Amino acid sequence: MSFFKKIFNFPAKEKPSEEVTNKEKNLSLDELFVHNFVGKGGMFLYCLNAKEVSDNLKHILKENNWNRFSLLDDNLSPFFSKNEVATIQGFDLDIPVFTSCEHLIVDNGDILFSSNQLKSNKLSEMPPNFIVFATTSQFVKSMGEGLTGIKTHYKENLPTNISAVKNYSINKGDDNFLNYGNSNSKNLYLLLLEDL
Repeated sequence: MSFFKKIFNFPAKEKPSEEVTNKEKNLSLDELFVHNFVGKGGMFLYCLNAKEVSDNLKHILKENNWNRFSLLDDNLSPFFSKNEVATIQGFDLDIPVFTSCEHLIVDNGDILFSSNQLKSNKLSEMPPNFIVFATTSQFVKSMGEGLTGIKTHYKENLPTNISAVKNYSINKGDDNFLNYGNSNSKNLYLLLLEDL
């Protein structure tokens, strides 16, 4: 085949650099997640303490001119003042969602949710804008580890409606024919709190 390439002067295909692949192999779990997450268009804010979570949440709301959001997890109430932002129950497609998640999937940068966060709502039917709170202890290497973690954590009462956000650009199409008509793409901010 290389003989024909020389005769017809076809350019040689570039091989992926071993250096780039080796760098990805040497990344820690959190660095690899961030690399994959940001590579898919996710917006990431690292927080050292609860005050930084609150400050970053205020900046996100101000930057997008949002003055209210759908609150799906009452445990997130300490991160904002009800005098500064209104919360609604239920969903409105024009209002962002503020919620927690089950796990952060390192090997592909996905965020895993269950009925504990989404209730009985399909992810594809929810608003396009999400603000997700997570901690560094929620990192798992693969989707399999994430599902095992859910099974272990909720032994007696397994959640349903387990799904993941895979794209963080709502204009990006998903080429997987299994997801046709069921896009889980979200414009997503991740507030990641260091807890380890």
